[in-house]
Amino acid sequence: MDTIKAMRAFVGVVDTGGFTKAAELLGTPKATLSASVSELEAHLKVRLLHRTTRRVSVTADGAAYYERCVRILEDIRDAEESFSSRQANPRGRLRVDVATAVASRLLIPSLHTFFERYPDIQLELGCSDGPLNLLSDGVDCALRGGEIEDQSMIARRVGTMHVVTCATTAYLAKHGRPQHPQDLRDHVCLNYFGQRSGHLFDWDFSRDGQRVTLPVSSPLTLNDTNAYVDACLAGLGVGRLPTHVFNQYLECGALEIVLGEWMSDPIPFHVVYPSNRHLSPKVRVFVEWVAEIFEHHAGMQLCTRLNPNQCDWIRHDNAEGAVTA
Repeated sequence: MDTIKAMRAFVGVVDTGGFTKAAELLGTPKATLSASVSELEAHLKVRLLHRTTRRVSVTADGAAYYERCVRILEDIRDAEESFSSRQANPRGRLRVDVATAVASRLLIPSLHTFFERYPDIQLELGCSDGPLNLLSDGVDCALRGGEIEDQSMIARRVGTMHVVTCATTAYLAKHGRPQHPQDLRDHVCLNYFGQRSGHLFDWDFSRDGQRVTLPVSSPLTLNDTNAYVDACLAGLGVGRLPTHVFNQYLECGALEIVLGEWMSDPIPFHVVYPSNRHLSPKVRVFVEWVAEIFEHHAGMQLCTRLNPNQCDWIRHDNAEGAVTA
């Protein structure tokens, strides 16, 4: 049995919903296609498809096997394209995972430029703030902020996030405006915890060589960026938001900068992918596109000191090349 050929036949039937359309797509006689899938089922000793005179549907085992087949066939295609002239025109399925706020505020508004350059790539964009296993979840690459501690990952730094302390006008009118980070001890502060570790994050501030690290005890702690933004906008307390999220609320007056002269540590932003996976042409062009988008986005560059009315930006040079996390 030609296993790869049988896998392609099976995936084609699942993708198109039937043997007739799959045969047309693959340029193979319907009878040959059906025989390949039957031979595959016999080899695996598992029924992959439910067949009736009217429709074909995938079994539970078939659905699990389909996901594996898709990954295997993509890896084969990637390997072939890496050594062919088609490398200049990457194609195929690309699955990327990214934090929800980064997807909605940075990537999606610019995605049309990616598809204009690479019309043969089918992008699957997973949006989450939670933990992720790239290998078991079938993800080609992910965008993550912070230091990458997983030694099985390769990380390419593509940007720098900076966070600002902020609150609504109504909150500040009621509770007053802090003048020093230590004043936050008398305020309601909204904190964020990591989904993987449950770790609560301290708030760090620096100004003219002086550094303050403040453990935050909060009546409300969240682990989702969108929910955290909503809590800030609802005036529930003082929050800290990445500049690419905060900017739009500064412009419309929904949030004000607090402690503008006190800066927090810049947060590196990376594209990560498994160290044991070949960097395919489609992943490579996506990484380069993300780096380009972030390079020209003010919210992913280093922020100077802030005042309550404006945010002045200077360019921050991102590290080039892939480094082992």
